[in-house]
Amino acid sequence: MPTTIGSKRSAPSRSGPKAKKAHTSSADPKEGKRSRPVTQPIAVVEEIDSDDDEADLVDGEEVVGEEGMDVDEPRAPKDPNASRESHQAQRLLHQQRRAAKPHSAILVEAKKAWSLARQKNVSKQERTKHLDNLMNIVRGQVKDIVFKHDASRIIQTIVKHGSPAQREEIVAELKGHYQALAQNKYSKFLVTKLIRLCPGHRQSILLEFQGSVRKLLLHREASGVLADAFELYANAYERSLLLKDFYGKEASLFTVTAGSTEAKEKSKLGLSGLFAGADKERRRRILSAVQENLTAIFNNSDKGAVSHAIVHRAFWEYLAAINELEDTAEQEKLRREMFELCQDVLAEMVHTKDGSRVVREFIAQGTAKDRKHIVKAIKPHVERMCTDDEAQLVLFTALDVIDDTKLTAKSLVTDITACASALYVSPQGRRALIYLMSPRTRRHFTPAQIAILAETDSMRATTSKKDAAVRSEEIRKAASEPLLSWISQNADQLVRDPGGSLVVGEIMLYANGEKAAASKALLDVIAPSYPSEDPANPHAISLPHVSRLYKLLLQGGHFSHFTKSIERSSSFSRTTFATQFTELVSKESAVAMAKDETAFVVAALCETVIAAGDDASNVRKELQGWLAGDVQKALKKDPEQRGRKVLIEQIAAL
Repeated sequence: MPTTIGSKRSAPSRSGPKAKKAHTSSADPKEGKRSRPVTQPIAVVEEIDSDDDEADLVDGEEVVGEEGMDVDEPRAPKDPNASRESHQAQRLLHQQRRAAKPHSAILVEAKKAWSLARQKNVSKQERTKHLDNLMNIVRGQVKDIVFKHDASRIIQTIVKHGSPAQREEIVAELKGHYQALAQNKYSKFLVTKLIRLCPGHRQSILLEFQGSVRKLLLHREASGVLADAFELYANAYERSLLLKDFYGKEASLFTVTAGSTEAKEKSKLGLSGLFAGADKERRRRILSAVQENLTAIFNNSDKGAVSHAIVHRAFWEYLAAINELEDTAEQEKLRREMFELCQDVLAEMVHTKDGSRVVREFIAQGTAKDRKHIVKAIKPHVERMCTDDEAQLVLFTALDVIDDTKLTAKSLVTDITACASALYVSPQGRRALIYLMSPRTRRHFTPAQIAILAETDSMRATTSKKDAAVRSEEIRKAASEPLLSWISQNADQLVRDPGGSLVVGEIMLYANGEKAAASKALLDVIAPSYPSEDPANPHAISLPHVSRLYKLLLQGGHFSHFTKSIERSSSFSRTTFATQFTELVSKESAVAMAKDETAFVVAALCETVIAAGDDASNVRKELQGWLAGDVQKALKKDPEQRGRKVLIEQIAAL
């Protein structure tokens, strides 16, 4: 409800800002969020649209409080009449102040209609009625009142819930004022809403920013408007309109920003499209302009623009253009200048596609000293980077490229393995752990991800001396001991989690070192009597992903669809694991598993023992005693059950 003029507002809660309720209006499409820099804390209060604020304040309203008093002095009794007179005087003063403000009568009337239109539990017909009334009140006055915090929220409500025709009216009234609106701490939310909800006018709104993009990116309020427009809402051509300012005045004056389809397609190519057909001197002038604009951004890193995707796109286009220069010395000079300019803020760029590519470029082409500096910059943020799709590619490139594996083991690998318990629960975190054991495996990395990582391979061939296989083995060795220890301590929890079982399988197969303790911990998970007597707590092996894990370990490797065979790991002894299996899992449990849907696990056990020959003769005899005779006859009664046919064949071969 609107605050009564003259009444005191309650003091803000010390527990933090009030949580916002989710809006369920179908008129508002799902709003995306910009990717967060890994340098920001996770617990960040989201910047929300000002029209969602529960407080309904009158502009200029003041909080009236009591004067400070000495707590040691006795307080005089309050006079009720004096307090009442004081409040009446305050109300009168507020009314006079409000009446003196421009458009005060319109705002008072608009707030009455707004308080009804913004209700969450109102029917669509009722809301439409109130919005029509509200639009009739503010029509023709939008550009005059929108800079006020309360009026801005009123207009936002019309844009959010109103009809396309009402949005069209507001867009038309505000034409020519969007740059000023973006720089206002209240109306900036309205600009973002119009960019999101009025795609037909998005291009015309963004064109008003041309010529001032750098200034707006360094503006505290406008920076977020441009970042949202570029990363969340604009299409390829609309993004090129914003990027054009980075290319300098020459590019803006002598290139087409709208018109034919051919011109738009060329504009979408960005800097490379601008260079097509340009002479050498013009290219130099454009590169110089891009460098100047990027320098201004990085010299004002405290403004926050360094973390925006639009800056990262311009930066990557600049580095890509440098790589096309014929003079190698000039390439190195320009790249060195940019690296020295941004080396301390590289961690703020890794969370976007282009920013990640920029940092990976510096890692791949940098000297040993440069790489050490980059590792130092990203080290405090390793855990956050592991859980970010783009940032983790920077870590993977560092592991692939840096020859000093002692540095990467100490600064990166140690931090990744230390937070393994927090990482394995998400797909991104699991990839980070698996990359230490099986880099670029098609089982866990998509072809697109592998192709992105391979982009720096050609540069690695010229800037790194160590063989890739040797480097990968050294990284694996550094990660093996802590990860095997992690499995030993958390085996039951990891095995029962579907994602955790994937990580366990890769570590057990490909890690270096002694695995007896980890194997014992894994087998202890399935050692209890099978099946479980408690239906609420099923035996681990009865879970599909768990049985697949133990089958994988008993086979000693993954099945390859290309070779149609098991590709066994040289770092894991399936015979040793099978021997431990028969020692820790009782005969009764093994027989029960053979008669159930877990039969293929017992079949893999038999296959491994048979393949071991004389090395597992004692285990082979023991299995014959377990599974031959009555058990074998019982299995043959229903050979069509899952895994049973294969098991019968393996028992016969024992």
